[in-house]
Amino acid sequence: MQRRKLGMDLEVSALGLGCMGMSEFYGPRDDEEALRVLDRALELGIDFFDTADMYGPFHNEELLGRFLADRRPDVRLATKFGIVRKPGEYARSIDNSPDYARASCEASLRRLGVECIDLYYVHRVDRQRPIEETMEGLADLVRAGKIARIGLCEVSAQTLRRAHAVHPVSAVQTEYSLWTRDVEREVLPTCRDLGIGFVPYSPLGRGFLTGRFHSGDAFESGDFRAALPRFTDANMATNRQLVDALGAVAARKDATTAQVAIAWLLAQGPDIVPIPGTKRRAYLEDNAAAASLVLGAEDLAELDTLSARLPVAGARYTEEGMKGVNA
Repeated sequence: MQRRKLGMDLEVSALGLGCMGMSEFYGPRDDEEALRVLDRALELGIDFFDTADMYGPFHNEELLGRFLADRRPDVRLATKFGIVRKPGEYARSIDNSPDYARASCEASLRRLGVECIDLYYVHRVDRQRPIEETMEGLADLVRAGKIARIGLCEVSAQTLRRAHAVHPVSAVQTEYSLWTRDVEREVLPTCRDLGIGFVPYSPLGRGFLTGRFHSGDAFESGDFRAALPRFTDANMATNRQLVDALGAVAARKDATTAQVAIAWLLAQGPDIVPIPGTKRRAYLEDNAAAASLVLGAEDLAELDTLSARLPVAGARYTEEGMKGVNA
């Protein structure tokens, strides 16, 4: 597996692993299989694991803590704070205060069983609180040795510049894929101007770009995609056009549609580290193979043209979920 650098000094595998689905949002969980996925990821050379305190909530960090008990030196660990949820409830609020950041960090350290978090993200930005105040609180955690680096999620270019002026930001995490390219307008260029790495989550469009989904009744109980606008039956019919076009490219490259989608992202620059998530080893292995797939200039140009020409119907999240985007 190739290596890439986020920010000034965080060297990670070119592909990371999103761990959210191991705990909730994508149907039933299986802790033992999830642990096998984590172990297989390291075997494949993937050492950048991404979690958050609100996944579960708390379960995902606890699960990773079990794994890290024996493998901490092998893993580059990212987690997040700022979205407040109670166990068993979907309702959420945002808290970016320095006091909450400190308390959340201490709790994450205990659950993960580590002394320092490699990359600590602000999961969503609180529009009512100056980002400078949040960054000052996180800078205190860096000086205390609790976290090594600071990241931001779903942040605007303007807010990113203000944050980076207080303390260096190592990475920005935002949805980015062939069906979600908003970041190319301002956020990604700002990251590159400031020397900040970029971590695309949902690089496979929450699984849609794999070609597996044809209708909204394909989801297991507890799968939140059933409520997302892009996954309604009407919007799926429109969005399948892009997937079918990707499939034609994949067939020509003797690859899967998922591999082509990930390889396209990897080709967008050496500062990009996608984190496709999965709770199954078969999907993990398929995704990892994308790191070896070479797309030529003509392939990339064709994919860009397809992405620009074919419509994507529906917002990324529900109306409530979109409130936290590009703060």
